Amino acid sequence: MTKDRNNFTTRVLTIEDADQYNALLRYAFQVTEQELAETGWKDDEITQSKFPVLERADVLGCFDDDTLVAQFAVYPLDMNVYGQRFNVGFVTSVCTYPEYTGHGIMKNLMKHSLTRMKENNKPFALLYPYSIPLYRRLGWEIISNKMTYVIKDRQIPQKISEPGYVRRVSWDDKQFKELHSRFADRTHGCLYRNNLAWEEYFRWDEDDTMVAIYYSANDVPCGYMVYLISSDIMHIKEMIYLNREAQLGLWEYIHAHDSMIDEVRGNNYYSEPIAFELDDSDIKETIKPYAMGRIIDIEQFISKYVCDPDEPAAIFEFDITDELLDWNNGKFVVSFNRGKCSITDEKPQYSLKMTIGTLTTLLMGYKTAEKLMNMGKIEGTRAAIDRLDDILFHEVPYVSDYI
Repeated sequence: MTKDRNNFTTRVLTIEDADQYNALLRYAFQVTEQELAETGWKDDEITQSKFPVLERADVLGCFDDDTLVAQFAVYPLDMNVYGQRFNVGFVTSVCTYPEYTGHGIMKNLMKHSLTRMKENNKPFALLYPYSIPLYRRLGWEIISNKMTYVIKDRQIPQKISEPGYVRRVSWDDKQFKELHSRFADRTHGCLYRNNLAWEEYFRWDEDDTMVAIYYSANDVPCGYMVYLISSDIMHIKEMIYLNREAQLGLWEYIHAHDSMIDEVRGNNYYSEPIAFELDDSDIKETIKPYAMGRIIDIEQFISKYVCDPDEPAAIFEFDITDELLDWNNGKFVVSFNRGKCSITDEKPQYSLKMTIGTLTTLLMGYKTAEKLMNMGKIEGTRAAIDRLDDILFHEVPYVSDYI
């Protein structure tokens, strides 16, 4: 427990704080009694549903005497970063009562929380921002996209005949959850869903939400989709697949509903538009920034990070500015050698200067060094930029979980 200059107290929340935690969430995110009634939830049920969060997540709260006025929650998850499994923190439930804004409370909570993540060997964090400029000022940067699409029934792919088959399964189907783990193993940026993440994944879904799995001819599950049909519209919450056959097989399943629906609306987190794949590509498709990320500890992050093993070794000096976390300020010399990365005291061959946010989006693959330099976000020589882009992998993270 700590006190700041305003005499506010910061401490970890427990189950005893559940009522205040829930009340602040409802106020900040404007959840009304009518909306609760429409979802079938009762207020005490929501409070109880948050017990696992307070038990298993790291939730910091700021108190004015005994009144909770701000909170900052971190879910413990694992993330695939170019094939390496990183321990990360998923930041959520960030909110403050409006009369307490302007006192630096949230910045203080964030610094406390990120410090705790560093101490627990979590070198990276991510969140969904309510204000991109605000989080950018605190060292966060965009790392992924979310695409949405609307496809009319006549535009749904036809004449597909894959050798496998589709079966609807229950939400707690073992193969369904194992499929996601297999997908996470091979997908950069994907989060591994633990029990807490799965609970949050389905928390607000309607009872009519369905899960359908595509099986190969040999009865091997290779993909799934989570969807809801309402008012003649199929809403696809998520579709993942391990191979092209499963992708096409799921679209074949969607087409089988053509007499029931007028259009398909869905989300796409692959950062690759789907319009080109359709015979009739004249569909409505949108793209927007989705998750923001932040390297919490450069040395911890680099120790697990990997690069292209086929590129010759190189040593870079990164001059980093981090206005929130002092330990990230300064010059870090990094060796890239045969796919492995490490902090070194060797003499650097190249030097680049950037903020912690720019380093984050660069190493996560959302933007190349060349693009960032052209935007004025990296200072250095063209030779250093070209060399770094040759060494790094370039794949936009797949981030679909909203917790």
